[in-house]
Amino acid sequence: MEKPEQILAVADGTPAEPALPCPDYPVYAGDDLGAVPDDAGTTFRVWAPSASGVTLRLFAAGSAGERPDASDAASDDAASVDASVPFAVRDLAPGVDGTWSVRCDGVGHGVYYDYVVRFSDGTANRTADPWARAAGVNGRRSMVVDLRRTDPDGWDADVRPHIASRDLVIWETHIGDFSNDPHSGVPACHRGTYLAFTHDGTSVDGEGDFPTCVAYLKRLGVTAVQLLPFYDYGSVDESVTPPACVGACGDACGTSRETSGDARETTRETPACACETIRETPDRPFNWGYDPLNYNVPEGSYSTDPFHGEVRIRECKRMIQALHAAGIKVIMDVVYNHMFSTDNWFERMIPGYCLRRRADGSFADGSACTNDVATEHPMMRRYIVDSVTYWAREYHIDGFRFDLMGLIDVDTMNAVRTSLDQLPGGATILMHGEPWSARRTALEPGAGVVLADKRGMPYLSPRIGAFCDSTRDAVRGHVFFQKEPGYLTGAAADFADDIRHASDAWRGTMHEAASVGQVIQYVSAHDDLTLWDKLCAAMRRLPTEADYAADDVDAGGRCADLMRANRLAAGIVFTAAGVPFLLSGEEFARTKHGDSDSYRSPASLNRLDWRRARRLNALVAHYATLIRLRRGNPAYFGGARTVVPRTDETVAFRVGDDCVAVNPVGETRMQSTVALETPAPYDEVSRIAPDDWRCLYCAADGFASGPAAAYDWTVPSDAEGVSGDAAVLPLPSVEDREMPLPPYSITVWRRRRHG
Repeated sequence: MEKPEQILAVADGTPAEPALPCPDYPVYAGDDLGAVPDDAGTTFRVWAPSASGVTLRLFAAGSAGERPDASDAASDDAASVDASVPFAVRDLAPGVDGTWSVRCDGVGHGVYYDYVVRFSDGTANRTADPWARAAGVNGRRSMVVDLRRTDPDGWDADVRPHIASRDLVIWETHIGDFSNDPHSGVPACHRGTYLAFTHDGTSVDGEGDFPTCVAYLKRLGVTAVQLLPFYDYGSVDESVTPPACVGACGDACGTSRETSGDARETTRETPACACETIRETPDRPFNWGYDPLNYNVPEGSYSTDPFHGEVRIRECKRMIQALHAAGIKVIMDVVYNHMFSTDNWFERMIPGYCLRRRADGSFADGSACTNDVATEHPMMRRYIVDSVTYWAREYHIDGFRFDLMGLIDVDTMNAVRTSLDQLPGGATILMHGEPWSARRTALEPGAGVVLADKRGMPYLSPRIGAFCDSTRDAVRGHVFFQKEPGYLTGAAADFADDIRHASDAWRGTMHEAASVGQVIQYVSAHDDLTLWDKLCAAMRRLPTEADYAADDVDAGGRCADLMRANRLAAGIVFTAAGVPFLLSGEEFARTKHGDSDSYRSPASLNRLDWRRARRLNALVAHYATLIRLRRGNPAYFGGARTVVPRTDETVAFRVGDDCVAVNPVGETRMQSTVALETPAPYDEVSRIAPDDWRCLYCAADGFASGPAAAYDWTVPSDAEGVSGDAAVLPLPSVEDREMPLPPYSITVWRRRRHG
């Protein structure tokens, strides 16, 4: 029997399945949910409006199998305490607006806890604290934390780098990917951890010829690092600890935990691990982290000690502090649209409230994870606003990237923006997200909910940005059809007009945003194929391992065409209006061997290959040049583009005193300089001097690296995979009022003003 056609609810233009109405619970306006310690004890408060009773359980350790430290505050004789059972139990008293609370004198920093929540139907749920700010290993127990005791030295002096919008260049990475490579130059005990970011001056294998990690970022010129989720997530077993140094070097390159009253962690750092004997441990399962468990707690698998809740907090702050010291902003990838599971702390404490449910009671699945967060419910909205603000205030986060922002309602997003703006310097904190969802979610009909997808963009603050998939797909081809070509992968004539629109951030088209700063221009991110792998799929159809490896990329080599397309893709993004964004390693042809969804693939596949970066340093130099050209001309960010009318595949436009031309075909094309002259404002007469254009930069086979040469990305000629010096062609020049545009090139020209 066929099922009748499903009826859809429509909330101000966003199609959705009908949802159950929001439960009619009181809204708590206080700011003291969670565990709040003071000098004499701790007050515990939760919001559980449907509970009939709540019991607090206190533990000496963060998991049942641990042996408590003698220095922990949980007991005078902690070593004799069984961590599998609570050392104290307290019932919470009902309070205002659905809250429950209890005061525990003598309980403070370092005590672990959970709750048993009872309901009138006789059920009882054990749960951690959704409002906790620290947790034990794997996040199953929460921890009381005095945040002042987690601040690293100099934290009070840490400030957000001042980076103008026009200078933003966002580089996306995963904390593990960043340093997991054994050739990263980072000590083994810090690879894949927060502390890898605290090592300055690292290089490939410690040889000093090619920078890695933070030293590499500074030379490349990126101004913001976007980190995949680093709140506490549920898919990785934190108890599988990273390698630790043993033997002669002692703690010289690791960490040691003091037993003083404040339980501070100290770290001594050396450029490379002096210990040749590393304790081998099984590889911890890898995951991107898009499965939130404890939203306000840093992930423990990135710390050197996941068993003590304060360590991950301090080390996370040290990572941020180190990036700030390097002049780099930190953007946190956050996932408030779904959780790790339908069985989560919110559902255990407030069943039926936090997740969207269809009219029949089943869970909505707009996230393709079967647990969409009901961001429109007042206390969930309040939670999200408070959580983002907490990370910004306590951890000095500079920006937030919202996963599947199209599942979050616009009122919540705007409320987050307003809350951040109220922080000191909060107006500089960035916000952007994905203006789409995986599938349809469920919304209550008639509730007036507008989602922050593409339909909802007009309702968002103009200081909330969105990823521009129109640019991505025009440049490289459709994201869901791997072999479908785009402008640079076989369909240049079909997409030339789209590239012209993309260069101006789609202004004057149906894709136009309220503000050019809302447009995140990109061609690769952690999702889907890397740029290099997409080029391989579209241009090879059946890529080989040699293609993925980028073997022989010089002119005439087997991968020369892929390299040319990569160079041009970068040129389009970095000369377009808006905010340029790139996946870490895009600038050295990063490959995942065709894996388009590597969220749980091995770390060995996901990690950055720093020797590949050294081998393909010419491509890195190209990106560095584009970044410096862009930062040297503020007009690139928001200046209007004057696009030259052409009927072929070539794209040319003026921005300020520059002309950018992209020639995606294998023959030289010409551009008339007369066509580039435009009347000056207010009817002023501008002298036309067509031959005064000079080429600043030409990215094409055989040409010099231009301005990047001053930044010395070169490596010794005997380095692995580096060929000898190639012949260098002189930069093109204007003749008879014609600009020559070499085959497969992007050229940047600058006009000398007369006056």
